[in-house]
Amino acid sequence: MCHVDTFDPKTIGDPRTNKPGSAYRSIPTAIPGVRVCQHLSRTAKLLDHGILLRTLNHPLKVDHADSTNLLKTGRRTSGTIIYPALGSLVSHQRGPRDPTVPPYVVVGYPNVTRGPGFLGSRYGYLYLTNPNAGPEFMKRPPDVDGIRLRRRKDLLRLLRAKEVTRSTADHSIREYNDAITEAQKLMDGSFAKTFDLTTEPGTTRERYGSAFGQRCLLARRLVESGVRFTEVAYDLNFRNGTGWDTHRHGQTAQYLLIQDLDHSLSALIEDLHLRGLLDETLIVVATEFGRPPDFDGQGGRGHQSAAFSAALFGGGLRTGQVIGATDDLGRSVVHRPISVPDFHATIMTALGMNAATELYDGDRPIPITDHGTAIRELFT
Repeated sequence: MCHVDTFDPKTIGDPRTNKPGSAYRSIPTAIPGVRVCQHLSRTAKLLDHGILLRTLNHPLKVDHADSTNLLKTGRRTSGTIIYPALGSLVSHQRGPRDPTVPPYVVVGYPNVTRGPGFLGSRYGYLYLTNPNAGPEFMKRPPDVDGIRLRRRKDLLRLLRAKEVTRSTADHSIREYNDAITEAQKLMDGSFAKTFDLTTEPGTTRERYGSAFGQRCLLARRLVESGVRFTEVAYDLNFRNGTGWDTHRHGQTAQYLLIQDLDHSLSALIEDLHLRGLLDETLIVVATEFGRPPDFDGQGGRGHQSAAFSAALFGGGLRTGQVIGATDDLGRSVVHRPISVPDFHATIMTALGMNAATELYDGDRPIPITDHGTAIRELFT
């Protein structure tokens, strides 16, 4: 996501003359003196419930894979250890709010950056790509009745017990067996009803809007069902043809994507607020890096990790403020830099976790963040 085109607007640029700057004009927000992009008009009115972090930065080369891994895990890629993603850390430290509900759900595609790493599969995620259908494994095939299902479970239980007994030294077998147990709990309970968005009033579904909006609506339902951490992802190529990776022609229709984010995010904020859930639910809008104020030869934007933005809403934090400032064009941080470990420590603290906790990969001690410190202004 381009910070100077969204949450950190600057003077207007022009790709035709290679003049650097924002692509859109800015508008005032609910925070006096603070402005955002004109295409975030709904969210702007709700910014008293939020916080803009304008000085996130990291030293990695601006590569999507490494930067995404850093944002999800808070660590650089290592050749000796696979670090857990933030959702898995929350699952490990806070556990499920309800034993019949998974603590960590990804509405998007699975990948290693979202995984449990050295914590083990028990702290992995449930994922789905279609918010209207729910996970496929939770649906019983039409030719399998109740009696046949019980027989299958009984046979599987015998095979599982035999394999666990035979492989006592293999931790992966035990973890896989635990995963089957958790999956069966989900199949046997009422959790599957959470994914039936047709039970929502038509006006509510319309308010959330697009496919991404329906994912945000599902996230609200997952929160209500007891899920501890939900990640809602955009598709890679969404609405404007390129997603947020607005090189070349992708920049031309970027405003469609920003409007879509505005529509969906504002609906989620308002809905949680009306239901009395916003103060106890933290919404995090994040991206793996930003984009420079300069335009490339075809009018698009490249990558930039020296300065970029994120936004937080609710979570019991001291909202209605902006942390940090970038230079006149958004190229670099001039006040209050925020590292990725600090970002993680802030989220963990808001969720009631101790950001100084020490975990273990076998006998190897590993701090839960890479020496991150929570942003104190949000808690005092």
